[in-house]
Amino acid sequence: MGRGSYTAADWAKLRNSRNLGGAKNETEIFRRTSCDPRFDPKFIRVREARDSEDHPESLPIIIGLDVTGSMGYLATQVAQESLNETMMKLYSTNAVKDPALLFAAYGDYHDEAPLQVTQFESDIRIAEQLLDLWLENGGSGEVTLSALWHFAAEHTALDNYEKRGKKGFLFSIGDHATCRPLKASADSFYERVFDEKVKGSEEEILQRAQEKFEVFHLFLDDILRRNDRIVEMLPGHTMAIRPSEIAAIPEILISVMQMTLGMSVKDVLAQWDELKQPIVKQAIQYLSIGDVGGIIF
Repeated sequence: MGRGSYTAADWAKLRNSRNLGGAKNETEIFRRTSCDPRFDPKFIRVREARDSEDHPESLPIIIGLDVTGSMGYLATQVAQESLNETMMKLYSTNAVKDPALLFAAYGDYHDEAPLQVTQFESDIRIAEQLLDLWLENGGSGEVTLSALWHFAAEHTALDNYEKRGKKGFLFSIGDHATCRPLKASADSFYERVFDEKVKGSEEEILQRAQEKFEVFHLFLDDILRRNDRIVEMLPGHTMAIRPSEIAAIPEILISVMQMTLGMSVKDVLAQWDELKQPIVKQAIQYLSIGDVGGIIF
């Protein structure tokens, strides 16, 4: 997948047809009341990000959204604003040459649909599929990212990795307690989600995902929780912003990709407006990529 190009005109047409501008809450935007089988990992052997005539050097980007009860506003913001802003700024900044985006919705250990995944796409189908995800709004405090990491590791086929030996990007975005250790029922959890056995600990699953992807997590919280388990699992690859700052998500994700690919922090920050610069600067201060340590925070 990943053919075609994303355009402002296509976005405007979809936005109007789905009344995204007039929608006041998440249920008016995300209308499904159950998981679409197209996005259920049990029925997905592989998601492909392949090179094409339109995109000869495809770069896979996975954006995982926490869709538990406390995080409904995140998916709403992404659907109404952040997705379009991310795509338009990816192209305007030339941050990456041929982006192919896959959205994932990850939830709670006890959810009916703990993980949903779209296709890798490069055109308006990114938004169309995002809007067809189910916001289950569950949550019992046992949110886990390991299912998303396993899918990225074992159920993706990527020309960027297979042909060029390069990694894509995987961003997860959510609030507190995002990566608890699974209990003794971990095997049954994975079998329920994937209809297959999954080998290894969460750390080992993450390591396999990191062979194909640069993996980052963005906390939506007032502070970066230094004692959160995911900070320990992803040293130098976690960030934090306040929930009130989520409009800066496009700039943050693009900045991380640019710095990973060699752009200086100074140049990264200079491209954003004066309102977004302090948010991006604060978010990236604990990263250990590029020359982030070379700027005074």
